[in-house]
Amino acid sequence: MYFGKIHHIAVIGSDYEKSRHFYVDLLGFEVIRENYREARDDYKIDLKCGEQEIELFIIKGSPERASYPEALGLRHLAFYVEDIDDAIAYLSEKGITAEPVRVDEFTGKRMTFFHDPDGLPLEIHE
Repeated sequence: MYFGKIHHIAVIGSDYEKSRHFYVDLLGFEVIRENYREARDDYKIDLKCGEQEIELFIIKGSPERASYPEALGLRHLAFYVEDIDDAIAYLSEKGITAEPVRVDEFTGKRMTFFHDPDGLPLEIHE
């Protein structure tokens, strides 16, 4: 297959302190590099996520994300976890609330959602 793996996923946040704290301090992603781009007056923080990267852009004044009804395009970002109960406990310790656990009707695996500071849905999936 020509497109064999995902290199990165880009996320836009509105507040530097809140977004960086959420993804780095609370979720524990390692910063690979962080740059302020003066020409755009924004930040770009590259985070290590397994073999992939998350590009966290902090752009003031971005329009809010459409949620319900969901807009076309990327729906959510999902992370694989070994044990969903442990992952939920970890999130809870950090003050992050997850939705009730449900079972994926196609895979039979347990899953749930939580949200970043800007309302981006994030999933954890066994």
